[in-house]
Amino acid sequence: MKEEAGVDLPQALLSGPSAFIPTEEILEEGAAQEVMSEALWSEGRVDHISTMMGLHPTYLTCFLRTHDALLQLDGPLPLSWRHFIIILASARHQCSYLVQHHSSAFLLAGGDESWLRGLHCAPPKIQHLQTLNKLLAHRPWIITQEHIQELVCPGAEARWSLAELIQAIVLMSHAHSLASFVWGCGVLPEPEQSGDESLQMCSPTESCCAQDKARNQQEWSEAVNEVKLLMEKMMIVQQQGEEFTQEEMVTRFERERTESLLEPSDVQRSVLPDYFSRFVVDADFTYQDFSPRGVQAPPTMRAQDYSWEDHGFSLMNRLYGEMAQLLDEKFQVVCALTYNTMAMHSHVDTSTLRKAIWNYIHCIYGIRYDDYNYGGVNQLLERSLKVYVKTVACHPEKTTPRMYFSFWRQFRHSEKVHVNLLLMEARLQAALLYALRAITRYMT
Repeated sequence: MKEEAGVDLPQALLSGPSAFIPTEEILEEGAAQEVMSEALWSEGRVDHISTMMGLHPTYLTCFLRTHDALLQLDGPLPLSWRHFIIILASARHQCSYLVQHHSSAFLLAGGDESWLRGLHCAPPKIQHLQTLNKLLAHRPWIITQEHIQELVCPGAEARWSLAELIQAIVLMSHAHSLASFVWGCGVLPEPEQSGDESLQMCSPTESCCAQDKARNQQEWSEAVNEVKLLMEKMMIVQQQGEEFTQEEMVTRFERERTESLLEPSDVQRSVLPDYFSRFVVDADFTYQDFSPRGVQAPPTMRAQDYSWEDHGFSLMNRLYGEMAQLLDEKFQVVCALTYNTMAMHSHVDTSTLRKAIWNYIHCIYGIRYDDYNYGGVNQLLERSLKVYVKTVACHPEKTTPRMYFSFWRQFRHSEKVHVNLLLMEARLQAALLYALRAITRYMT
């Protein structure tokens, strides 16, 4: 920490698992929650992603089970193909952590080294995934049954079976959402990853902007008041028993969706480095607001018409049974995850806050719950949190230390990691819902 005028300022960190969170704080918070099991430590070293997720051991267990099943268990796609698909998906969000890790794993799984020179060196069958990859990464609501049909029935040797395609879809969506976690938590490269291609998470200029967490008495007093105000708002939302008409509920959703357009989304895209561009087709295709101003909005996905619980899970269960169970468990665990604490308070029911974060992300992705009062989102989520959530969920490569430090100044780092877990899983579920709906329509 650097001192200026008697104020402690967090600096961009150059080593450890995270550019945002001091290693000693990760160890301190992790120890309090018995962060790592003996099984993990027995392997000699825990990777940075697991270290960060390990602040929430119940979730980490589910995540590792799903991750290992995707990449190691028997399935229709060869192991090397699975790693290469994750490389393609990670490159769309310029996530060098995942690109490097899975490039090494690709070779260890017997992959053809020439493929790593670029997508054009891979088989046509894999090249044909690029359209679906970019839609899943940036605008999944555009996916239609025609996109599925083009892959499943191309009339050539590059045809995908539905079993292969569903595994590829889960791999791509898994990688996109995991890239959000990497950027959102400032996860730094592993020691063995090459420095010149490492995550450029922080610059001296950016680190000096992280003054929001200053810990002098005045700032701390303001932070305590912010927590108190948020808890009061949570109580109000929990106690609201008034009934709203369906029309009013839709109006509140549309208002929230429209207001989300005010949060930054039209970010300037820099030229993609060759390290990523070799795996990316149509690099200019990026996130665009679900309901862009001046353009007719795409139809909202109503959860009553297509939800994970009632529709997505059953289709996934038919096509990729074990993965359906693992994903369902992971969604349930992250949605129920709580320690009944909030900043310096304990015995707090945080369910309304967690639900507001989940539903805000789905709102950004054009998914509406008819029985949810979206007025609660505006009451509970401060603007700095909305900016952070939208950036990490929609264009994570633009996440900055300033965004991380500016929201929930008074909360523990583990609570911010918790937000990232919710964010990652809500984004994953949203993308899967659009893809599974398209498959359903193709099959009927």
